[in-house]
Amino acid sequence: MSPILLDLGFIKIYWYSVMILLGLFIGGSLIIKESKKFKIPEDYIINLILYTIVFGIIGARLYYVLFEWSYYSNNLLDIFKVWEGGLAIHGGIIFGLIVIIIYTRKYKVNTLRMLDIIVVGLIIGQSIGRWGNFFNGEAHGPMTTLSFLESLHLPNFIIEGMKINGIYYQPTFLYESIWCFIGFIILLIFRRRKYCKIGQTTALYAIWYGIGRFFIEGLRTDSLMFFNLRIAQIVSILLIVIGIILFIIKSKGSVFDNLYNDKENIDEIRF
Repeated sequence: MSPILLDLGFIKIYWYSVMILLGLFIGGSLIIKESKKFKIPEDYIINLILYTIVFGIIGARLYYVLFEWSYYSNNLLDIFKVWEGGLAIHGGIIFGLIVIIIYTRKYKVNTLRMLDIIVVGLIIGQSIGRWGNFFNGEAHGPMTTLSFLESLHLPNFIIEGMKINGIYYQPTFLYESIWCFIGFIILLIFRRRKYCKIGQTTALYAIWYGIGRFFIEGLRTDSLMFFNLRIAQIVSILLIVIGIILFIIKSKGSVFDNLYNDKENIDEIRF
């Protein structure tokens, strides 16, 4: 499977970049659509998305480079070759969260409601973006057999794409993509509940993604490591714990208080 979608000679367009951009576009479009329900100015939400994307990508790259410094310290120019892969989603989430907190506080907007709006777009973007790993031949699991892949009833192009240097590997990119897509459906339905409280959708995202990533990471062969520990699994555990605590806290009190879909409980944004 070639990582290059189009080679024009003077420029190469990589599948990885296309899938990341597609995920950002679809996720961003859903965020803008949802924000309109709460009369959030479009300029405000577009600026927030752009800032979050820019710093999220920077954070995702820095996070990856930090834990692969033994390589990049001797290949400094490769740090900028993001089209070749090497974006760690946890780094993107951390930097993106910082931007959202700063931006929402600046304009006195409820940060958790904004996160509830964003995480649904985020998780579908993650689902799509994982396909960039497929075309790059990365983020795969351990060696396996052709018969095992066929037993999963996968399309032939995925099976052939999982044959790297003559060896078949488990498609962990696909496991995570499907897990995120299921999470997208769950969050979408959950957020539409009449008594969904502000912050609960964000908490559910942290729990759902944390659980899936923890187990899928255990299969991957390219995990970022801290001594003998997989960094992604450590962060996933933190996400699960934070998500559970946040969900419990936001579930307290009357079922009629602090509702996400309460159109009367909306911050006035002067942008």
